Amino acid sequence: MGWTNYYQRRDAIDLVLAHAGQHPGAGLPMHEKPVQAAFTDRESLALALQYKWSQILMGHIAAALVEADHTPDIDQVEAVAAAWRTAARQQPALRDLLDGYTPEAGKQFRDALKAEQRMVAFAAGLADPAEPATDTARIGAAFLALVRGTPRQPVNSRTNPVEQLFRRLVASP
Repeated sequence: MGWTNYYQRRDAIDLVLAHAGQHPGAGLPMHEKPVQAAFTDRESLALALQYKWSQILMGHIAAALVEADHTPDIDQVEAVAAAWRTAARQQPALRDLLDGYTPEAGKQFRDALKAEQRMVAFAAGLADPAEPATDTARIGAAFLALVRGTPRQPVNSRTNPVEQLFRRLVASP
């Protein structure tokens, strides 16, 4: 990809996010000419949006984990959960587009989503890279479901973070 393509894709993504901010729930606007010129189909646009989300999320997680390392009252699980919530709160249009597209997603998008789930599971300390990818993706998906469904709660730093996660899993419907 050359610079022209890069800027074309960047501008199309900005247009898509602006459109989503003005029209929540409208989905991916492939009808816009700049979007059609930059992306061949909905899947390629969704993959670019997922990549943007992953970059934002990884930045928030990295910063949260550095803070958790220096602050004994913050555990790794809560740091990652707070990072995800912060990223989602700062990027509501992006999160809405990705959530809306997920049910119709193709294989490449689902693979990117599983990679994100694995990354989150590793970052939270809930999985080990030696574990099978399907297991770590499942753990990450369960963790993200909890993060999305549970309002921020204070964490008792004396309780094991994994124990906290499973208590929430057992308590959830």
